[in-house]
Order: sequence, then structure tokens, then C-alpha cells
Amino acid sequence: MTPNKRIIIGRLESISLPDLAIDDLPVRIDTGAQTSSLHVDNIKKFYKNGKPWVKFDIHPDIHNVECIVPCNALISDIRRIKSSNGSTEQRYVIKTPMILGDNSWPIEITLTDRSDMSYLMLLGREAMEKRILVDPSSVFLVSSSLKNSLK
Repeated sequence: MTPNKRIIIGRLESISLPDLAIDDLPVRIDTGAQTSSLHVDNIKKFYKNGKPWVKFDIHPDIHNVECIVPCNALISDIRRIKSSNGSTEQRYVIKTPMILGDNSWPIEITLTDRSDMSYLMLLGREAMEKRILVDPSSVFLVSSSLKNSLK
């Protein structure tokens, strides 16, 4: 993608993670974070066909914790991540397609406990590289379904 073809997004957007059965997930755009992170519960590593996988639960609707989506994903990496509070944590990394507006591409996501944060997911720099420009004064420039309800 050339610089003039980059998508301009706001500081908040709504994405879909189709392989995780998640639609319209509000995410906070974080140019200070290298890797994207997603709030999950009940993380458990297991092996499938000799490869390391992880199973976990997602609550895609922050206002309805009764709604649980169980997920499985191949582990692509394990990384030490320094959080915003300065602590370091070892996290599983998965690769999954992300849909933003009419665009889709694979991203890496670390799985962690973000229950004390306002948004279940942060979209980090690696997921935006060469594709996105951020207008921090705007929200929901690309995503339409939540545009009116959260402004």
C-alpha cells in the first residue's frame, strides 16, 4: 500500500476478528504499543497435531459479561511484553485476520487480562504498519456500526 492509499482512522474504531467469531469490537488505537493486545479469560495451552495451541474465552460485549465466546488458536510466538504500568509479562501471541471497514489483513495479537481497561483490545503499531494513518481528534472514521452510539 502506498502512503496516499493508507486508511485514515480515528483513535477508536470497530473491527471484526472473523476467525474468533467477533464482530463490531470497539478497539482503542495505540501508536505507543508495538503489538496489539486482546482481553481474554481462561487461557490454557494445549497441543494439536504436535503444535502448540491456546484456548481462551472472550467477552466481546463489555456490557454483557454473560456472553462468552470460546476460542482456539495456533500459538505463533510467546513474548515478554512491558505493559503501560511498567510490569513485564509473558504472553501468547496469535495471528488472525482483522477486518476494518472494507479492508482485511492478518495481525498479531497478544492475549492478556485487560479487565481493568476501558477497551477489550488495543490496536498496536505492527498491525497498522504501512496501512493506516491515525487522526487522534476523531473516532470511528472507518467503522460505521458503532459510530453513532459511542460518539
